[in-house]
Amino acid sequence: MSIAIVLGTRPEIIKMAPMIRECQRRGQDFFVLHTGQHYSYEMDKVFFTQLELPQPHYNLDVGSGSHAEQTGKIMSGIEKILIKEDPDIVLVQGDTNTVMAGALAASKLHIEVGHIEAGLRSFDRNMPEEINRVVADHISDYLFAPTETAKSHLLKEGIDDAKISITGNTIVDSVYQSRDIAERKINALTDLGIKPKEYFLVTAHRAENVDDRARLKEIIKGLELINKEYSLPVIFPMHPRTKKMIQVFGIEFDGIRAIDPVGFLEFLQLEANAKLALTDSGGVQEETCILGVPCVTLRDNTERPETLEAKSNLLAGANSAEILKGTKHMLQQGNGWKNPFGNGNASKCILDFIAIT
Repeated sequence: MSIAIVLGTRPEIIKMAPMIRECQRRGQDFFVLHTGQHYSYEMDKVFFTQLELPQPHYNLDVGSGSHAEQTGKIMSGIEKILIKEDPDIVLVQGDTNTVMAGALAASKLHIEVGHIEAGLRSFDRNMPEEINRVVADHISDYLFAPTETAKSHLLKEGIDDAKISITGNTIVDSVYQSRDIAERKINALTDLGIKPKEYFLVTAHRAENVDDRARLKEIIKGLELINKEYSLPVIFPMHPRTKKMIQVFGIEFDGIRAIDPVGFLEFLQLEANAKLALTDSGGVQEETCILGVPCVTLRDNTERPETLEAKSNLLAGANSAEILKGTKHMLQQGNGWKNPFGNGNASKCILDFIAIT
């Protein structure tokens, strides 16, 4: 069996890394196709090197654009490569335009599709990611659900139970494997002059937050309140889009240490040692849950309800008072939850499932 692993963003590289390693370990016939959805392939080369992964066999370097323009470019590029390579199955992960385009291109060529991290739902169709994940789920032949909750969403939408396998989430595999690599290569805390559990970590990049002046201003105000309340650094690796919009909106801030974006290994170390993380990222909600770090999510909903049920995370929206209140609650509660995303064997389970079906 030959496998095409299609990815296009850095979160996809992180979550597909264990799949690539497991394919290598098994001597599996596979190739990696990088669409370059968010970054240029040249910028991502170092990312593959840092995670000790082979460089992709193909790259489309599609770059940014409107959803329709980007999706169309990805579909066209993927189709050509799939016709050339003729794999038995295409694997996609998550909810990006790359995922939907990859699944559509393969399905129309009558190539089987496996959707890793299937069944996640925010139930908010205003989010383009929600549309992408729903479409991918309904045209996939194999649905690798990370949890029982995700599987229940698929069954309620009429998807055949025989197509679904609960595998856990490959992010657990990736966190475990990447922490080992990070320990050998870097010391992010020393580089920044901070100590374990004596700082807060922040990420914010979603359009609904950073493109909305009122929401972004409230988030910044909430971070300032946390700095004043706890007298600890608030470390904010600032996404280029966020930095740009803060400048456009003329938002000033105090007590927040904005730094350039960091690599995944550096970020993982910062996450693991943070007192608490504040984020609008789905991946960070999962990673902090796995690492035992309290999380406050700067959104009104989440497609990771398991983190809310485990009590590793709560929703604070973009209200400064709620952000501070949520931070206090999470710190008072402690971190005795159980990780709901699996034991780090998701990549093995996925390949085993493909092999026997």
